[in-house]
Amino acid sequence: MDGEISPSAVKELLEDDADVCVVDIRDQASFERSHIPGSENVPFHELTRRVDELEEYDHIVTVCPHGKASVQAANLIGSYEGTADATVESMAGGLDSYGMQFGLARADEAATEEATDAESPF
Repeated sequence: MDGEISPSAVKELLEDDADVCVVDIRDQASFERSHIPGSENVPFHELTRRVDELEEYDHIVTVCPHGKASVQAANLIGSYEGTADATVESMAGGLDSYGMQFGLARADEAATEEATDAESPF
């Protein structure tokens, strides 16, 4: 693991379309309720068998609710041979901090947008 990264730095990376993979380690239901736009869901309990999916990335950021479990996930990913050359960081403060600053994509917002699109004749 290469340390921690601030939520604002993560947002900048995503806005700049940097070659970064934000890995949300919460369970699928939690991820579907809210997440950082553009992040990937790899639940912590699946990480050891799915870590090879991250080999293609040069920069990996792990996220969790408070920034604690994501440190463990970053350590695990960083110890994997296939990601040895990647920068692997944990997002400080977790999704609580990111969401307070920038908001999160929410399932109810997506459903509302889809319903509005379906009702529109255009």
